[in-house]
Amino acid sequence: MLKAFDRIDPATASRALELARETLQIEGDAIAALHARLATDDSVGRAVALLLNCKGRVVVSGIGKSGHIARKIAATLASTGTPALFVHPAEAAHGDLGMVTADDAFIAISYSGESAELMAILPVVKRMGSALISMTGKPGSSLAQLADVHLDVSVAKEACPLNLAPTASTTVTLALGDALAVALLDLRGFKEEDFARSHPGGALGRRLLTHVRDVMRSGADVPRVTADVKLTDALLEITQKGMGMTAIVDADGRPIGVFTDGDLRRMIEKVQDFTQVVIRDVMHANPRSITAEKLAVDAVAVMEQFRINQMLVVDEAGKLVGALHIHDLTRAKVI
Repeated sequence: MLKAFDRIDPATASRALELARETLQIEGDAIAALHARLATDDSVGRAVALLLNCKGRVVVSGIGKSGHIARKIAATLASTGTPALFVHPAEAAHGDLGMVTADDAFIAISYSGESAELMAILPVVKRMGSALISMTGKPGSSLAQLADVHLDVSVAKEACPLNLAPTASTTVTLALGDALAVALLDLRGFKEEDFARSHPGGALGRRLLTHVRDVMRSGADVPRVTADVKLTDALLEITQKGMGMTAIVDADGRPIGVFTDGDLRRMIEKVQDFTQVVIRDVMHANPRSITAEKLAVDAVAVMEQFRINQMLVVDEAGKLVGALHIHDLTRAKVI
C-alpha cells in the first residue's frame, strides 16, 4: 500500500490534503455554529429534562447514516448511566416496536425529517404515550412537528464536495448526542465506579472492580514459617512457594515479619554459616499488609510507595490469609 501511495503524483497528493483539511474545517464550523445556536435555544435543556425524568429506557432510532449515528448515541447513553437501546425503524414496523413502552423516551433521527420508515412508526410511539425527541435539520419537517422536543442539527453545507453525502450533518448530530449524554451523566451523579461497572472488561473496570481477594494467593500457596525456624527452613519455603519471600507468623497466625530473597542477597556478604541463623533474628518486623476487601489498585499504590514487590494479606483480626506479588497484579492487568 505504501508503494502504491508513493506513486501518486504531487498534485494529487496536494489535492487530497486540501480536501481533508477542508472537510475538517467545514465540520468544525458546523459544530461551532451549533454551539452558537444553542445559546438562544432551550431545546437541549428541555430534552435533557425529558430524558432525566424518563422512567423507562431511551430508545434511539434512525435509518441509513442516521441509523449509524443513532446506534452510537444509544451506546454512549447506555455506558454513561442512561439505559438505552437502538431500534431499527424498518424492523420496528415488523414487530420490534414491541420493545418500546409508554415509560420510554424515543429519540428519532432524520436530517430531512421525512424518513418514511420513521414516520410509519412514530404515530404509534406517540399513541402509546412515549415521549418523542426529534433530531432533524429541518425544523418545519413532519418529524419535527410531531416531536415533543425538536433538536435542530441543521448545517450550512455538507463536507462532501457534491453537498450530498451526510458528513457535517452526521458529525453535528453525533456531537449533540454526546452533549446530551454528558449532561445526563453529570445530573445523575455518575462516577468512575459506575462507569467501571458497565465496562468490566476495560482497563478502568479492572482497576476499579478488582479486589485483592480476586488476585491474591491463598491457602497452601502462601509462604509462611514460624519465628523459631532456622533460616535454611525459611529459604526452603521461599523456594517451594515461588514468591521470593516468606511471611513469619506468630502462634495465632498473625504476621510479625517478612524475609525476602533480596534480604538473602544482602546477607551473603555478612553471614558465613546460614545453618545457625534463626529467622526471627534477620526478618523485617512489622511487614506491610492489606485486607482482602481492598481494591487491588490500593495494593499497587502501597507497593509503589514503599518499593516492594510482595505484600501480605490479612483478615480483620490481623491473621494471614493471603499474599500478593507484583506479578499477580500484572497478570490481572491491574497494572
